[in-house]
Amino acid sequence: MTDLPKAEKEINNTNVSYSYSTDINQLEEENRILKETINHLKNELSRLQKAPLLVCEVKDFVEDGVLIRLPNGNEFLVNMMKNAGKILPGDTVLAEQKNLTVIKKIPLSKKFNVEKFVIIEKPTITWNEIGGLAEQIQEIQEVIELPLKKPELFVKVGIQPPKGILLYGPPGTGKTLLAKAVASSTNATFIELVGSELVQKFIGEGSKLVKEVFELAKEKAPAIIFIDELDAIAAKRIEIGTSGEREVQRTFMQLLAEIEGFKPLGNVKVIGCTNRKDILDPAIIRPGRLDRLIYVPLPDKEGLKSIFKIHTKNMTLDKDVDINKLAKKMEDFSGAEVKAVCTEAGYFAIRKNKTKVNMDDLIDAVDKVKNAEKDEGYLDMFG
Repeated sequence: MTDLPKAEKEINNTNVSYSYSTDINQLEEENRILKETINHLKNELSRLQKAPLLVCEVKDFVEDGVLIRLPNGNEFLVNMMKNAGKILPGDTVLAEQKNLTVIKKIPLSKKFNVEKFVIIEKPTITWNEIGGLAEQIQEIQEVIELPLKKPELFVKVGIQPPKGILLYGPPGTGKTLLAKAVASSTNATFIELVGSELVQKFIGEGSKLVKEVFELAKEKAPAIIFIDELDAIAAKRIEIGTSGEREVQRTFMQLLAEIEGFKPLGNVKVIGCTNRKDILDPAIIRPGRLDRLIYVPLPDKEGLKSIFKIHTKNMTLDKDVDINKLAKKMEDFSGAEVKAVCTEAGYFAIRKNKTKVNMDDLIDAVDKVKNAEKDEGYLDMFG
């Protein structure tokens, strides 16, 4: 017979040896993982401690090096590493921060997602919703609407319509409404760009954005590009000083170039808008650019009455409302202020738990608008 105690002892020794070997393997695996983790953390720490690289644009190559432009507009002549690869003027590159040595090219897209930075819409405003501007409406219809709807007429007559127009006048007189109405009447895409935002948000990139806005307009044609606060980028040029002034200059020159490249009978039109025509650079309003100037004044008495009727057409007015008396009291009001009066009068009626707006409500509203601080924030609520 087999010696059972001896066999059991051998089995136990085998189990102990196997368990010991397994523990060693597990410890070695854990040690390997810990070493890899430590190396990874060291590499990550080393990467985070490196000085950041600058993103620059290559302007040109000269014998002594590379001419680059920084995002703030400053230009420098620098060296380039031998293994930087093939780089051409206009490429975006990374440069070492201390001495600006060009390290390598990076494949950054030069295109904005431009639709994020402009307002694009299909307006529904009709000419009937604009009061007191009959002459201005007629002129815009002749200059913008007719060439878009019936270009063959201009070909037969042998004349070229303006490429764009400039709407100027006091704030709140309906310049934006006119632009949206002509876009609606021609079923054109309305692309709105604000000059002051262009200057503030896109230092170093304004000219590229302008170029791509015009490309977008061609893709979505028929289209109307509406540039609000045009004076922010098209003011009279002065001696260039700061990098900000140089950027405004580049943006302005790009705008002129884009307008120059348009065909007069093309299906994209440009409408500029400003409250300060007196400070505009003559280059923007010379023949061949925004050469049709349309003044949008404060409404006269009849204009005030017309605007008042438009904004009260859905309101319930009491029989005591005297529109002539109100028009006299609202003398020198803009269209936006008339709209504000109608809205405020409605609030006065609601506070009194009434469903009709009477003459007292309207007079109180006129006084409130007159006495209100005439800042942009207040009038912007009423268009």
